[in-house]
Amino acid sequence: MTTTSESVAPFYDGWRFAQERLVERIGELSPQQLQLRAAPHLWPIWAIAAHTAGVRPYWLCHIFKEPGADRTPFNDPDGEGWEDDPTHPREASELVLALQSTWTIVADCLERWTPAMLQDEFRRELNGQVQIHTRQGVLMRLLTHDAYHIGEINQTLGMNGLPDMYIWTSRTAALSPS
Repeated sequence: MTTTSESVAPFYDGWRFAQERLVERIGELSPQQLQLRAAPHLWPIWAIAAHTAGVRPYWLCHIFKEPGADRTPFNDPDGEGWEDDPTHPREASELVLALQSTWTIVADCLERWTPAMLQDEFRRELNGQVQIHTRQGVLMRLLTHDAYHIGEINQTLGMNGLPDMYIWTSRTAALSPS
């Protein structure tokens, strides 16, 4: 999909870099590394990555009614997915697919949404309470949610002597001849 001049996508381009680094690093981890935890009571890396992916279609497709959940592992109309099931560890290939397929929903929204659309309101009922959410609020929620969980994964990797991921860029500067 082509980004329009009115799209909010350019303002969120750095998020894509973080997504790319997350996919790369998760894809490199062995089944044993995906089981690592920062503490016994905390989620293993695989569950953190799966949860990170699963939140995207929950908000964008199930709450905001955007298309795309059917292209992900999280396509239950009630928003239920396998991301939070600790009894079924996921492999790197499953996690990469989940992260990539759910990112397409985020990218599609960023490309289609305009600044004027960011304050549109959506209703969510949770535990008998009605909540009002805007597109801008949910974009910030998703962006910070990704960053929070990438931080958790990095901390767990570091605690176990493994390289972390540097999410701030997807490009390396080439030295140009003087």
